[in-house]
Amino acid sequence: MHEDAIRPWFHRSWIYPRDPNFIEKADRVLDLYAKQWQGKSLEPNDYVICADEKTSIQARIRKHPTAPPYSGEPMRVEHEYTRAGAWTYLAAWDVHRARIFGRCEAKSGIKPFDRLVDQVMSQVPYKTANRVFWIIDNGSSHRGEPFVERLQKKWPNAIAVHLPIHASWLNQIEIYFAIVQKKALTPNDFPSLQAVEERLLNFQTRYQEIARPFSWKFTRKDLKEKLKLVSDHIIKQHEPAAFQTLETENLLSWNEIQETSSVYANT
Repeated sequence: MHEDAIRPWFHRSWIYPRDPNFIEKADRVLDLYAKQWQGKSLEPNDYVICADEKTSIQARIRKHPTAPPYSGEPMRVEHEYTRAGAWTYLAAWDVHRARIFGRCEAKSGIKPFDRLVDQVMSQVPYKTANRVFWIIDNGSSHRGEPFVERLQKKWPNAIAVHLPIHASWLNQIEIYFAIVQKKALTPNDFPSLQAVEERLLNFQTRYQEIARPFSWKFTRKDLKEKLKLVSDHIIKQHEPAAFQTLETENLLSWNEIQETSSVYANT
């Protein structure tokens, strides 16, 4: 194994994009990040919000106190703990103005997410804005047409923009959640559930003081290249001879990719 460089303990996971409108939905989000909508530039009074939930943030009370780090030695955290409950942290990120909003709720769901929307939309400049685009994934608390209708009924200037299925990686709020996880929640060692809420909201306040818009560089062109790799991989894997003569400059449609994948999955 050493000579052949075989390392079976290494692996990479992947998931197949199964949304038939993946490209169309993703392009809309990427356009908003580039301050575009339906081929036109956003107006000064338009806003773009990314929102989601970070669920099951536990308060873990360690059996023994955590030992702080010192020169040459890492922090030492007791492995055993008792659970003191958990929060769902809901947050919304203003993409172009670097404003963060958030709240802790006992559980996720339609009502908690609607409270996050109200928290943002009830404030200036959003309640008086021309348009406020809400970029969200397909979680149950904000899925599909019911959320679109619910949002516009209460906030007529708000527009829901759903990501494709399995595309949370295109949601900028996930960048903020990763920062929160690293800077505020690791290691998970809290004396109470209230301490978790205080840490999250205090970090949110501090982050707002230094926040800058994320330097987002992934474009429509980058997406097309990524999806082309998927279509090429499917054909190369199942029809290596055909791949040699395939005009790969053109990206397969998702219907063609799905049809190809389905054929070989059943053979």
